Amino acid sequence: MTLPRRHPPIDRRRAALLAALCWAGFALVAWLVTSGRTGGFDSWGLLSYRTADSLAFGGPERVFEAVRDVTGLGGIFLRSLFALGAVAALLFLRLRREAAIYFFTIASGWAVSGGLKLLVGRDRPELVPHLATAGGGSFPSGHSFGSALVYIGMALAFASLSERQAVRLTIVASAVAVSMMVAWSRVLLGVHYPTDVIAGWLGGAGWALGAVALFSPVAKRI
Repeated sequence: MTLPRRHPPIDRRRAALLAALCWAGFALVAWLVTSGRTGGFDSWGLLSYRTADSLAFGGPERVFEAVRDVTGLGGIFLRSLFALGAVAALLFLRLRREAAIYFFTIASGWAVSGGLKLLVGRDRPELVPHLATAGGGSFPSGHSFGSALVYIGMALAFASLSERQAVRLTIVASAVAVSMMVAWSRVLLGVHYPTDVIAGWLGGAGWALGAVALFSPVAKRI
């Protein structure tokens, strides 16, 4: 098999800059949450599509089912399955460098997400009934962090196969859209505050971008 020509979707400096912006946003949201400045915004976000005494937000039942399907994309099982499949596909294509970067991105990112939850220790919202099972701390959202990490990291890895910049940007933009949908689904289901998912998504995206800048020099030796 001929090794595909690589076309990096983003250079290291730009990736590092975007990662820094994401983490700066994360730090701002974390400060606002821990200082008690987000109560009004969080309440508004939870009640926008819900009522405090209802088990479903406004809209037909099929919309509710769609939200639960979307949130499943950020669950531990599916995102782990997709991540393993992506690593296997990259290795099959002999893209060992991209496979290595992606693997270390996921492994380190999940450790960071779990550590942040333990550090902040925020309780789950009780303003509305939960429409999905959820455990552990509320901040940052693990679904949001994990989906941004897995899908954006995957997009960055596979986008390198295309010569056309428009195609590479479309692949990454699609991953951004999917991960944002997963993040907001957690608010609609009542298991996270809006600030939980905003911080989670920023952290996951920031780690995926930062890993490109951090691991690329090491991966070049592979």
